[in-house]
Amino acid sequence: MNLNTSFDGLKLANPLMPAAGPLNGDLEKLRFLQSQGCGAIVTKTISRELPHIPKPCIYGDKTFIMNSELWSEISYQVWIHEILPEFMKTKDRPLIVSLGYTKEDMEFLVPKVEKFADAYEISTHYVGTDLNVIKETVKAIRNNTSKPIYMKISPHIPNPEGFAKAIKEAGANGVVAINSLGPTMKIDLESRSIIYGNDKGFVWTSGPAIKPIALATVYKIKQAEPTLTVIGVGGIKSAEDVLEFLLAGASSVQMLSAALLQGKELYSKIIADLPKALEKYGFKSIEEVINHGLKKEVVYKQSLPVLDKDKCIDCMLCQKICPYFAIDYPGVITFNPDKCFECGLCIAKCPTGAISFLKR
Repeated sequence: MNLNTSFDGLKLANPLMPAAGPLNGDLEKLRFLQSQGCGAIVTKTISRELPHIPKPCIYGDKTFIMNSELWSEISYQVWIHEILPEFMKTKDRPLIVSLGYTKEDMEFLVPKVEKFADAYEISTHYVGTDLNVIKETVKAIRNNTSKPIYMKISPHIPNPEGFAKAIKEAGANGVVAINSLGPTMKIDLESRSIIYGNDKGFVWTSGPAIKPIALATVYKIKQAEPTLTVIGVGGIKSAEDVLEFLLAGASSVQMLSAALLQGKELYSKIIADLPKALEKYGFKSIEEVINHGLKKEVVYKQSLPVLDKDKCIDCMLCQKICPYFAIDYPGVITFNPDKCFECGLCIAKCPTGAISFLKR
């Protein structure tokens, strides 16, 4: 099964790479990600100033990470004189250098890392929502490199389509969508205090919980600017998630938070699972998924749900959650046609797949 993907002159053996964050913050971590088989390597975001990071700074729940960790806690001098030169000795796949944040930072940093980078990822997390400021940042980078530039969009940008158009006009090659969601908050009820927060009490949220937002943003951007490359990030935890992002318009994907929740070896597991996922869903290659696109069909009338009695375990979950009080149990699950709104919640939540709509 062919897992290759290529874009903007970059050739990846598979579409999975790490997202910028705590797992790619030094040489040991970069080499670990190599050993995991990632199709490309991304650095932690390097900036001119060192961050002040409150501790503790990372909270993990079942489906999300809350994080008040900032950009690289290692100085740019160490990156350009020690980490990156040493990494180049074993470099065997594209290296995307993540930088932040302002136009002035770019003018200062890009020339210093140019000989190491195959492409640039630029975080816009702390530069506000003014697209003119972001455009000027892109222009400053483009004045210092001919290599691919990918601008990372934060969810607080109100108009992803406008963002995509602006960075394209300024000379960027694509978008990394999306950055973590926020500001968000973690409260400890027992101590009645904010924890894991910055000086304002806030953290940023990432992981599987933000996947629906990330997918929609990838799709919006690709629909608005089809010639832009989109790198999807936000909520990936499985090979199936990778395929969903590719169908939505991404050419490759990044993951970090799920590896913090499930273990760092999740990278190699997803890569190993990709051939099985492709086969399961009828694809022969990653490129076929990328080129396939998505159907859009809006249906305003469905059938009444139907029950497969052999699969039903009488857990009664469907009856408990039905918002229309349309499910009864006179010894077997039944659906009241006068009350059922055909909303589909019972189908989505049934633990055994016993409920479905009639196929049209």
